[in-house]
Amino acid sequence: MQQNPWPQGFHILDSTEVQPAFDIMFPFAWDELACRRVGAGAKPIVHLWRHPGAMVVGLRDRRLPNAEDAMTRLRLAGLETVVRNSGGAAVPLDLGVVNLSIILPNPDNNIHFREDFKIMVELIRESLAPWTEMGAVADGEISGAYCPGDYDLSIGGRKFCGIAQRRQTKAYVVQAFIVVEASGEERAALARRFYDEAAGGTNAAGYPLVRPGSMASLQELAGVPSAEAFAGSVRRVLEAKSGVIVDFETAGVTREEVSEMSHKLRQRYDK
Repeated sequence: MQQNPWPQGFHILDSTEVQPAFDIMFPFAWDELACRRVGAGAKPIVHLWRHPGAMVVGLRDRRLPNAEDAMTRLRLAGLETVVRNSGGAAVPLDLGVVNLSIILPNPDNNIHFREDFKIMVELIRESLAPWTEMGAVADGEISGAYCPGDYDLSIGGRKFCGIAQRRQTKAYVVQAFIVVEASGEERAALARRFYDEAAGGTNAAGYPLVRPGSMASLQELAGVPSAEAFAGSVRRVLEAKSGVIVDFETAGVTREEVSEMSHKLRQRYDK
């Protein structure tokens, strides 16, 4: 992996403050297309976004016996529900959750999964510096949390962030959800209800057993006042690393391309 993952003048696309109605697959399709562009030589980019209400389901979750019924129930309750093309398991999203994608080149197709995750870990730690010491943020799987993984981020044993990855031939995306506002426990309860229904009362292997007391928000854990405040801190950290704020047009991926990719991803993964 390259020595400096933050080359001069990399791009920052921040859509956290713009909340038009959009398909929850849109940011994942955008990441897919941006990753292709970065692999072809475009500047690396960091994408920040939020969504007003969705459940993003993992590929293994979709294979649970009653997954389709559970996803339909969520949609009827007003939550957009999709299967993403990166790793990880089910994650509830709302405006109190900030999502980050770091899209970097990998010209030699090196496989350094752990090092790639650490780039995201350090970015989040630095972004939390106004509210907590970097050493207070631990990485490592939190038992009982939703979307568990080796690079769960937690404070005091309660998880606030999960990290996943999507790799292409010449570039890769590291994605994170960061629970900033309100109750982490309420979101965990939503994920638990999804699994209770999707598993159909069976002991199907491979799905997270979400338990009370495992999740919390940064508001609860560190006094972070809002999703906007956290996103602002991320931007400042990235700009200090020579990042340049861009808009959708400058980022070079058209909305028509994203709509077409969204359709393709649904056809490929949501079945």
